[in-house]
Amino acid sequence: MSTALKSHFADYAAFHRTPGNQVCHYLGIPLIVLTLFALLSQVHVATVGGFAVTLAEVLFVLASLYYLTLDATLAALMLAASGALLVAGRFIPWTVALPLFILGWILQFVGHYVYEKRSPAFYRNLAHLLVGPLWILAKATGRA
Repeated sequence: MSTALKSHFADYAAFHRTPGNQVCHYLGIPLIVLTLFALLSQVHVATVGGFAVTLAEVLFVLASLYYLTLDATLAALMLAASGALLVAGRFIPWTVALPLFILGWILQFVGHYVYEKRSPAFYRNLAHLLVGPLWILAKATGRA
């Protein structure tokens, strides 16, 4: 694990100490990622080799490249996890994805303001919007 990732995880963990907030994040973050892919898959960018490239694939590639700069093993695990969410998201209509996306964010804010009594980490550092999913994955796989 890179020094940068250790620093990100330490900072992120400081905003996620209470069990209630952690549960809200364990549920909310994957829901947000899934439904964000679903929503972004509605925006066509190009067609490459007969495959419709959407903003969801663009986000997937950019986030994957960022994760590679932090930790190759976690990046590979995230590639598999977010790839599955990306594929699943293509089958969710936006009319279903949007309310679930909002629910995911409600869970985040309930976690922070009801349980943690502290604002979200991404208010201070927007990189935490990408660090959060990686932190959840690292926790789930015993790598954090």
